[in-house]
Amino acid sequence: MIPNILSIAGSDPSGGAGIQADIKAISANGGYAMAAITALTAQNTCGVQGVQMVEPAFVANQIRALCDDIRIDAVKIGMLGTAGIIEAVAEALDGLDAPIVLDPVMVAKGGDRLLQAEAVEALRRFLPRAAVITPNLPEAADLLSQPEAFSRDAMEAQARDLMALGPAAVLLKGGHLAGDQSPDLLATASGLTWLPGPRHVTRKTHGTGCTLSSALATFLGHGMPLDEAAAQAKGHVADAIGTADSLDVGRGHGPTHHFHALKGRT
Repeated sequence: MIPNILSIAGSDPSGGAGIQADIKAISANGGYAMAAITALTAQNTCGVQGVQMVEPAFVANQIRALCDDIRIDAVKIGMLGTAGIIEAVAEALDGLDAPIVLDPVMVAKGGDRLLQAEAVEALRRFLPRAAVITPNLPEAADLLSQPEAFSRDAMEAQARDLMALGPAAVLLKGGHLAGDQSPDLLATASGLTWLPGPRHVTRKTHGTGCTLSSALATFLGHGMPLDEAAAQAKGHVADAIGTADSLDVGRGHGPTHHFHALKGRT
């Protein structure tokens, strides 16, 4: 069975992040992608030039329309932007029996803030609804109101603190650590598991968080256990980064190659 995966996120017209990256990652990993758009952005690989949020009620209408008609096997949530949209999404998803992967998108790679500071508390209240959250180190620090972790020991401590906020699991991304490794840390009620991986030296990393969370939601939609789904999603992102130099998109932080597995197409 092909799983139906719903992404709730903002639009990136450059195609590297947001809804566009989610659709690519879901499709590349054998899912049927659906989308409810929370925001329109004017951006490219060099940065964000503008953001137009969608009215919370209309975001909820998009989600309800899908829930009324289509079986949803997993949900990926990305950019929410405002407390009003967070609350509308939470209400619209009430009663849905499907795992939710929450990627707490707060700041774009170029430094532009994508979640209003006053909405962080609303996002914290949403965390217990998530089967797994996938923050990077700056996002984890923001959620916890703590300094950013710069070591594996600090990552372990923050993963435990994030678990205390209520999600069923945490996949804490270590891409911001210094060094030639890019380790991620999976925290569950059973304990902590490191997911090792080499660092690929490239500027083509736009949308990696969107890609990881969408791939993870897709593998959960396929029925994989969380630990296997997390490892598979990390592998997909690593390969997408490792083959990104075959793309020639933009002058800044370019996108990853979501469809790297298509033979003879690079």
